[in-house]
Amino acid sequence: MPLLLKSSWSHGLTLACCCLWSGGAAQAQQTYTDHFVGDFGGAAYAASALVKSKDTSVSALPYVYGDWGRTFARVDTLGIKTLPLATGHLEGVLRVSQEGFDADTAALRGVKNRSNPLPVGVGTFQRTAVGGVFLYAMHDVTSGGTLAEATYAARFEVAGVKLYPQAGVEYRSSAYVQHLYGVSAQEAAANQAAGGALTAYHAGSSTIPMLGLAATVPLTGAWALQLQWRHKWMDNAIKASPLVGSVNQNTGFAALTYALK
Repeated sequence: MPLLLKSSWSHGLTLACCCLWSGGAAQAQQTYTDHFVGDFGGAAYAASALVKSKDTSVSALPYVYGDWGRTFARVDTLGIKTLPLATGHLEGVLRVSQEGFDADTAALRGVKNRSNPLPVGVGTFQRTAVGGVFLYAMHDVTSGGTLAEATYAARFEVAGVKLYPQAGVEYRSSAYVQHLYGVSAQEAAANQAAGGALTAYHAGSSTIPMLGLAATVPLTGAWALQLQWRHKWMDNAIKASPLVGSVNQNTGFAALTYALK
């Protein structure tokens, strides 16, 4: 999958959605459930630390993946289906992000806490004969920046276990990256006054490739274990930040879920 380097990618995704709608709207399913259909439960989410002096984060949160009428939840992405679009819909989406962090270590003295991004925008999920494609183009309310994603997930089954290999690419605008990993001149001065060595840093835009694997392991009846692991390779816009101490990041979750049909 090509790595796109300009902020015009988000506009390109939106244009692609419009073209798909005009070319194949009649193909999309237009029936909606009157109750929740999907998997729900509880999960442990983990993410390896990118920021220096921070530990791997682990949190216990609900897990929901399913549809209720036009509304849907896909783990960290919530939305509503609007216009039919090829084999899916044009969707209004909101991303639940946990990328923010508290600058509560000695190495980060003088640095402000980073609040979680809140990306909102449009997207689509397209089913194909060889897997599913997820496209999102979002504006981050917190930073004023842009987040865009393209992800492909295949599906096959081995001994009753459903496996979903994943590959994708994520674009973050300069403002988005700066909010999380930039260092202002005031922060650098405050850090150095407290005995630190941080220097000012203004981040550029970032393009991040991803590979992952998800699995659904049946347990008993409607119960199942949902697993996911993803690996992201950070580019220079993030790696060059004086706040960052890793060149890549692993994220994942393990969820105990119950399926409703």
